[in-house]
Amino acid sequence: MKRTQTLETPAGPEPPLARLAAALGEGGADLSRLLAATERRLFEVAEAHGEVLGHHAVATLGAGGKRLRPMLVFLCAGGQTGEHVVRAGAAVELVHMATLVHDDVVDRASLRRGRPTVFVEGGRQTAIATGDLLFSRAFAELVPTGDTEGVRALSTACSALARGELMQREDAWSDAVTPERYLERCELKTARLFEAACRLGARLGTADTRKAVEALAFFGARIGLAFQLFDDVLDVSGPAERTGKQRGADLLDGTVTLPLILARRRDPALRALDLCEAVTDPAQAGALCDRIALTGALGAAREHALGYVAEAKAALSGAELTAERQAALALVADAVVERYA
Repeated sequence: MKRTQTLETPAGPEPPLARLAAALGEGGADLSRLLAATERRLFEVAEAHGEVLGHHAVATLGAGGKRLRPMLVFLCAGGQTGEHVVRAGAAVELVHMATLVHDDVVDRASLRRGRPTVFVEGGRQTAIATGDLLFSRAFAELVPTGDTEGVRALSTACSALARGELMQREDAWSDAVTPERYLERCELKTARLFEAACRLGARLGTADTRKAVEALAFFGARIGLAFQLFDDVLDVSGPAERTGKQRGADLLDGTVTLPLILARRRDPALRALDLCEAVTDPAQAGALCDRIALTGALGAAREHALGYVAEAKAALSGAELTAERQAALALVADAVVERYA
């Protein structure tokens, strides 16, 4: 399937309980048991590496989250329930949590999901070490599976994350970022890990053709793109009590997202704005969020995201999964949309 990187269509988020609850129900008791087993495994890993790192790793995992990536692993595994599947789900979530901890260092963020970050509580070095621990343990989780291709898939996703972060830093406060470059960054920083989750599950599960594995990997990548677009819309629409972070946090750290790109194209005054000088505190960030919203850019960005969700759901026809598993994955796709509702 072709990976398009163009944008041709114009124009309460956490947690999306209804659709994910429906996906859990559609996935059956096995899915709930796998998620519970993964939760136990995550905390076992976090607690096993010294008092200081253990404290911060446990706090990071305990801050919540929907465990969306492990859920994708399990649904794509097509009913497999063994230890290897649990380890794969844990590995993907450990990588995700590691990226959040490291992102908070780069952004000097004070809140994550409404709680103080490791960066704030333990300092820069402790946060870096905590993220490094979570990264390293992710790959250790995959070793017993014996799936070298699965390890390679997760490693490729981690490499993409690093490249995406460098792109984001390079583009900070720039007025020259195109929608296509923005999408490339989203694919690297977000979509590749979603893709890896689906690929890991498919390889450990019942999908027995390359076509089926690639269909599920494509599904994951498209969901990842939609997830990031909605996340960037939420950064502008807020508020902090619903998103768990300061409204306009991306603007404060210079991250150029699609709502800003589209708003600048619609409003000459925004296009002429020097972000580095105009956004230096939360109040200014909030005011700029209001200006972006007035251009209609949020609705346009949402339409782009909905297009990716539709592409993801269409790919499920080639997934070689039961109707129940396909329905559950479709509900997960809908839950990404529900973050914005």
